[in-house]
Amino acid sequence: MRKVFPIAAGLTAVVLLAGCSKGGLDRTRPNEFAVARQAPLVVPPNFSLAPPQPGAPRPQDVGSSQQALDAMFGGPAPRSDVEREALDAAGEDVADPGIRSEVGDAETSSVDKGRTTQDIIAAPEGDGRAARVTTP
Repeated sequence: MRKVFPIAAGLTAVVLLAGCSKGGLDRTRPNEFAVARQAPLVVPPNFSLAPPQPGAPRPQDVGSSQQALDAMFGGPAPRSDVEREALDAAGEDVADPGIRSEVGDAETSSVDKGRTTQDIIAAPEGDGRAARVTTP
């Protein structure tokens, strides 16, 4: 037992020192001077940011409630040509601007279509081959 401990300690020291010498594991390390620099990021030419106007209020000066309203209902940001055409085709000019307030009103009447309509709307898409009738 007395001889086992010094032998194990000696073998451990030999193994640890073998990893430190050049004759041990041959590792190739990256050359830090051979690293190439990446090209800087550029803003695309069609980016739709408008330059600041002299005398206009800064965006940081707008209150948080106004920023929340702009985020939810759309602010004064310009629309792209494709978005403008889609809104024109959908009839944006005939939409009631206060419709969100009317829908949330407690006196707005709604019709309960029942469970059957909910099942039809929630049904998976397809030709119906996998459809099954379930009874409650």
